[in-house]
Amino acid sequence: MPVIKPTPRQEELNALVEIESMLTTTDNPFNPFTEYDEWFAYDVSKGYNTCAYLARIVKSSDELSETDQALAIDQAIDEIVSLNILGLYVKVTHEDFKDRSSSIKNIDLLK
Repeated sequence: MPVIKPTPRQEELNALVEIESMLTTTDNPFNPFTEYDEWFAYDVSKGYNTCAYLARIVKSSDELSETDQALAIDQAIDEIVSLNILGLYVKVTHEDFKDRSSSIKNIDLLK
């Protein structure tokens, strides 16, 4: 059976899915990857409704593959962050959030 080599686009999409990023706000102290319920409750309590905002922006379809849906979500996150007039939204990965959460905790200790 011949080995099917992925196309450059497929390799790019696969790398994107592996990185997995999320949209959050600069003031939300909860990790959306590991503390989603707390993150969501904080987000809604502040009136941000980030998930609903992202759902309005993402161009997705049930007919897209899982990889293409992940790409559509990532593109929507990039669009929200680029049009971020108030500087409220940030795109984070698992690794980025670890750095961000330690900074937030250190800031809280200084108060």
